[in-house]
Amino acid sequence: MANPKKIDPMLTTSDVARLLNVHINTVRRWSNQGILKTYRIGARGDRRFRQEDITSFISQESRTAKVREEEIPPDKPSSRGDDKVLVDYKV
Repeated sequence: MANPKKIDPMLTTSDVARLLNVHINTVRRWSNQGILKTYRIGARGDRRFRQEDITSFISQESRTAKVREEEIPPDKPSSRGDDKVLVDYKV
């Protein structure tokens, strides 16, 4: 008899959103963009994710975040304008 392969359970879009602490639509967008590897199942094409792929994504993101932190000098003001003072004008 053939040796059956063990099938690991797949994660849903909601599962991945909870694991990554992001909105479910972010997971869908990342899936569409190819940032997250996804598998489509069933007639509706529901998304499923492998635990190994998500774990790899998390470790890759943590390395990328560390590099980004090192590139930004701590005394450089943000380009978002956070250092600007807002004045309340009366009309």
